[in-house]
Amino acid sequence: MGVSVATAVGSGASLYYLNKNSAHANMEAEGLHPADHPFPQKNLFGTFDHASIRRGFQVFKEVCAACHSLDLIYWRNLVDVAYTEEEVREMAAEYEYEDGPNDVGEMFMRPGKLTDPIPRPYPNEEAARAANAGALPPDLSLITKARHGGVDYIYALLTGYCDPPAGVEIREGLNYNPYFPGGAIAMAQNLFDGVVEFEDGTENTASQIAKDVVTFLNWSAEPELDDRKKIGVKALLLFSTLTAISLWIKRNRWQTLKTRKVVFNPPKDWTNTPRKH
Repeated sequence: MGVSVATAVGSGASLYYLNKNSAHANMEAEGLHPADHPFPQKNLFGTFDHASIRRGFQVFKEVCAACHSLDLIYWRNLVDVAYTEEEVREMAAEYEYEDGPNDVGEMFMRPGKLTDPIPRPYPNEEAARAANAGALPPDLSLITKARHGGVDYIYALLTGYCDPPAGVEIREGLNYNPYFPGGAIAMAQNLFDGVVEFEDGTENTASQIAKDVVTFLNWSAEPELDDRKKIGVKALLLFSTLTAISLWIKRNRWQTLKTRKVVFNPPKDWTNTPRKH
């Protein structure tokens, strides 16, 4: 019995270790597993760093928005999350949107407003592929949910560019990144030290820039995360209190009823007992 239990436990631990630290011949085809990075929102009670969200949107606007869209995010979503309403109105007004028709039935261009979506870099998929040698830059609205590894994978991908190892050849127009399945990715490295100047004076190293834009993309995929965790804490407190009250009632009130003994004492002299008709 002991040997069987030890074998089962050892096998399970080995499988878990291999799953977390797998090394096999097909690793390059699947991509390296990213390391676990200490993003605060990943903790059980952790929430977003909203200053990082603000910096991350700046990185997206100045670097990522040239190729990638953010279809599910509207300007109004940024209000009271990373910017004030006036700041968002000013940013939206920097872009022009087609609207109409007007009184004579013609379409016209107008400045952006809070209800407009974040503008796309390309009008359609064909234009996006034509501008990127056939590759289609994915929409980043839900990218941290759409990729195995989430924020850890996106961060590792953005900071993991390197020269291909000996014996590995990369086709012209592609770049080597060991975290990308197959190792060859069409997107070139875009995040370097100093590529963005943060308005709050935060150090603009490549790792800091990647961390901030990944935090922003995580927020775009889960904008309700802070509220969800806040409600979760309230629910835990409420149900913990109700559970404690229930246990107290069970022990001090209901328990006396459950342990009550009902005894029937029949009369000793049945002959003198009055009968009911």
